[in-house]
Amino acid sequence: MSKPPLPPFTQETAIQKVRLAEDAWNGRDPQKVALAYTPDSQWRNRAEFIHGRAEIEAFLIRKWSSELEYRLIKELWAFGDNRIAVRFAYEYHNDSGHWFRAYGNENWEFSPDGLMQRRIASINDYPIQTEDRKYHWPLGRRPDDHPGLSELGL
Repeated sequence: MSKPPLPPFTQETAIQKVRLAEDAWNGRDPQKVALAYTPDSQWRNRAEFIHGRAEIEAFLIRKWSSELEYRLIKELWAFGDNRIAVRFAYEYHNDSGHWFRAYGNENWEFSPDGLMQRRIASINDYPIQTEDRKYHWPLGRRPDDHPGLSELGL
């Protein structure tokens, strides 16, 4: 199985890869998202270390059951050969109705078939008021005409 675009990345293909990842995560389908990673993929997500698709899927199920109305925007930061660095921000609320914006950076490394073999994520959550939310599109893929992180001043 391959997951185009494939490395080595150009600016155009790196931007495409970032948007495809954003779209998949906004779809909130743990099984589908896990298939973008190698079977033995290694993650560091905050202080959690995750290995392989089964653990990725379990992590995502847990994540999206507690981060409600999750909406994410990713932006390319840098790329080279088989690596991409992104910055991102997502908004969600907890089961008490408190809203947060999580800010983070990810470093990605891809296998030759375009599957991600390593993901290193650093993330910080920031409480926000409901009126401070910036992501208002219907759940799912961010519309093409919705501003990105830079346009939103994030």
